[in-house]
Amino acid sequence: MHHEGSIFSILAVFSLLSILAVGGGTAVLPEMKKLTTEEHHWLTQDDFRDVYSIGQIAPGPNMLMVILIGYKVAGVPGGLVAFFGFFAPCALIAWGTSRVWDHFESNPWRLSVQRGMAPLVVGLMIAGIIAIGRTAILGWETIVLAVLVFVTLFYGGKRINPAYLVLMGAVAGMIFLR
Repeated sequence: MHHEGSIFSILAVFSLLSILAVGGGTAVLPEMKKLTTEEHHWLTQDDFRDVYSIGQIAPGPNMLMVILIGYKVAGVPGGLVAFFGFFAPCALIAWGTSRVWDHFESNPWRLSVQRGMAPLVVGLMIAGIIAIGRTAILGWETIVLAVLVFVTLFYGGKRINPAYLVLMGAVAGMIFLR
């Protein structure tokens, strides 16, 4: 599915998302979903959920999922542009910010900025979780599965590898959601 002017669109979308990704990629999931499924129609809701799931289980940063989106739109060049567009702007901003941040190490406003950013980042991450949940929770079976995974992670803590839960979720989906 190649679109007219798609390389520039891919670069524009993922560069914008990169700049907005305060606190990590999860913070921009709602906007990424909106841009890729509703505005540009590159993916369906199900496609987005699947790409997100692949990003979670694949080795490396989960936001490498942007490569899959770019690839779906414009092949290998689209995947490369999506990768560059998503990771280069935030890397440059992080580098520049760290230089300024280190310069003001003893300044009292630095702690205030950190404390002010914390609720913003948490809120953006919760919005990302809700956006993915809306595509994945489709009925009582998936609600039960989501609750079981949440309880397992909440009480199991670091003793349980989330990859096992993803694998068990896939098996449960194959059995109960054919």
